[in-house]
Amino acid sequence: MSKVTSKTENGSAEGYTIGRRVFAKISEVENIRLTAEMNEDFREFERKGLSAEERRKAIAAKYGSAR
Repeated sequence: MSKVTSKTENGSAEGYTIGRRVFAKISEVENIRLTAEMNEDFREFERKGLSAEERRKAIAAKYGSAR
């Protein structure tokens, strides 16, 4: 299996986003399970069309711990 890496002008690798189905397959291998509430949150994020930054903020606000 070959590995594909994309580079920017400064030489750093670009990021990419995986979909929910691919994430679910990876999670299954890692034995990570999302609760029904978490799945509903992700459906709601998609329905609202939230950006990655908006999603991170919503997740941190709901599930993050105060330090």
